[in-house]
Amino acid sequence: MDNIKNKVVVITGASSGIGKETATLLAEKGAKLVLAARREDSLKEVAQALESNYSTEVTYKKTDVTKQKEVEELIDFAISTFGQIDVLFNNAGLMPVSMLRDGKVDEWEAMIDINIKGALYGIKYALPIMEKQKSGHIITTDSVAGHFTGEGSSVYSATKYAMRAVMEGLRVEEVGKGIKSTLISPGHAQTELANKISDPQLREAVLKSEAETGLSAKDVAHAVVYSIDTPDNVGINEIILRSINQRDY
Repeated sequence: MDNIKNKVVVITGASSGIGKETATLLAEKGAKLVLAARREDSLKEVAQALESNYSTEVTYKKTDVTKQKEVEELIDFAISTFGQIDVLFNNAGLMPVSMLRDGKVDEWEAMIDINIKGALYGIKYALPIMEKQKSGHIITTDSVAGHFTGEGSSVYSATKYAMRAVMEGLRVEEVGKGIKSTLISPGHAQTELANKISDPQLREAVLKSEAETGLSAKDVAHAVVYSIDTPDNVGINEIILRSINQRDY
């Protein structure tokens, strides 16, 4: 298939990891990209590298997805720059896993704000545009933790289960309107998320699992690109992917 060239794709969490690798693969295929993240210096570096290496248009906007106004401004920026939005990739996320007994409320609230509310803000502002276009695709990075709950992942898993419900609701509500919805649920993946875990024992365990049995960020990015590069009448609603060496959830 070649259903990517010239599509306008907005990617949050694009300064590193899955977002950066997805942007790279899409740039190779000629997509027009709007990259968003909180780290403006990293965003600028990624955008400049992609524009210099590939024959496509790449722009960026510093965005904190926990701030509704900034997400609205990101979508407005994409429209003012390219005139349309074909794909929104809600990729920004946070994974400071911890035991419930430790009561890390600040971390719980941060996960809820980024993993759930940040994605919902993206949907709020992109969906009306896509409905007007009569076409569009919303993708959200989830996790196998949205299918199984392990030790220390109760609240993180709750945010990922929630996004499964949201994305299935989106699919059902938009039937017949030309809108696709895709949930990407990776297993252990080598990203920066584990570095934010404040519990040293959990952080070490997660990093060890990622190093030994984890997918690369590029592996996950390939799944995202696959979901985009499908015929207009085909919706890839959910992808679960793990390393073939991963035993547990």
